[in-house]
Amino acid sequence: PADGTDGLLGKRGKGVFHIHTLGCQMNVHDSERIAGVLEANGYVPATEDQINDNDLDLLVLNTCAVRENAAERMYGTIGRFNRVKLVRPNLQIAVGGCMAQLDRKKIADTAPWVSAVFGTKNIEDLPKLLDQNRATGKAQVQVTEQLRQFPSQLPAARASRISSWVAISVGCNNTCTFCIVPTTRGKEKDRRPGDILDEIRQCVADGAKEVTLLGQNVNAFGLDKSGDGTSFASLLRQVSAIPGLKRLRYVSPHPKDMTEEDVELFGTLDNLCPRLHLPMQAGSDRILRRMNRRYDSAAFLRLVENLHRARPDIALSSDLIVGFPGETEEDFQDTLSMIRRVNFVASYSFCYSPRPGTRAALFPDKIDKQTKTDRLERLQALQEELGVRWLKGRVGSTTEVLLEQPSPRQDVDGLGSWQGRDPYGALIHVALPAGRDYTGRLLRVSITGAKKHSLTGSPLADGGNLQ
Repeated sequence: PADGTDGLLGKRGKGVFHIHTLGCQMNVHDSERIAGVLEANGYVPATEDQINDNDLDLLVLNTCAVRENAAERMYGTIGRFNRVKLVRPNLQIAVGGCMAQLDRKKIADTAPWVSAVFGTKNIEDLPKLLDQNRATGKAQVQVTEQLRQFPSQLPAARASRISSWVAISVGCNNTCTFCIVPTTRGKEKDRRPGDILDEIRQCVADGAKEVTLLGQNVNAFGLDKSGDGTSFASLLRQVSAIPGLKRLRYVSPHPKDMTEEDVELFGTLDNLCPRLHLPMQAGSDRILRRMNRRYDSAAFLRLVENLHRARPDIALSSDLIVGFPGETEEDFQDTLSMIRRVNFVASYSFCYSPRPGTRAALFPDKIDKQTKTDRLERLQALQEELGVRWLKGRVGSTTEVLLEQPSPRQDVDGLGSWQGRDPYGALIHVALPAGRDYTGRLLRVSITGAKKHSLTGSPLADGGNLQ
């Protein structure tokens, strides 16, 4: 029938799907590719109402393996998906991403209601696996170890039309003792510069004003011996020069691979945003050696000093691990001291959790849960203090906000509230006349207030030159 209620082509296409994503920005980008591949094969993305009502034909879980709690969340989510399947027997469930790459057999054995399991390098295989599952009634598993094509060659259904993720590399050649990424994503593979530039030009043509370059070790771009020799700095200059690109960001760099040229570009490229996520992981030299990070605290501080010399107002954030095997209270205090000295505006911090297959999982001197939890709470309290201080220090200054969507706040006196981010990555809420769509507009504002995790602002007297 024309309404597609029998699951054939129609309003529901081959099926209405929803993707639940766990993990990092690369996973978020992969989910855009998964959605693009599904839509190209006749599937239809679910509306908010359909998600709330579980009116779905396909649920996809894109998983993370970096931390133990992410793995636990995966199995918990698969269990919740099964409860949906009990009331929708024809629902297909697919599990992909890093945990699928690692635990393919366990997922298939312990969750027989899963229709398909696909690895990080098998996104394009998902529609075929779903067809085979429908035909046979048996779970389909496709996990390969070698990258057959760069994921960005696949179609993408982008979550935002104004801010785009663009992958420039996949995998990692580092051997950090705590990290499972080289196992789940493989060795580093760079994308061809011409393909990167073509994709960004298309993003801009489609309305993107901001692009974030992605890689597990993004600033190692150019070290791939199969590449054409284009360095990361050279790529940044070429991307920056694309007409219409207002903002350029990248995540996540490795401190040991930040060259002088990379640093200097923060002072010379006008659209390279003054915000850098720089994973430090720990502030103790002894722990950094055990992590095999290949820099020490002095080298990290020199890098921070050089970044501030190139761009005095740069805002730095970080990743931090507490309770790494063998970490003493003195080691932990070294980390707190480094956080203060660097003055991170934000950080993602976690208790160490052993990942099977990593060297650190075999280290004998594990830290007990209570000690790890206590240290994490103290670290996060310090980080919150520094973050709030940074936000309060910005009150009275002016900045430019890229408006993304309406704020949760209600309209007051004919004014709605819109939110967006400025070049420093701060979330800013701005009161604007209600009844208009400001998505993708650039607005100059005066910062009028600071909250715990965000700022408020008002358009400048000239209206902020809304673009």
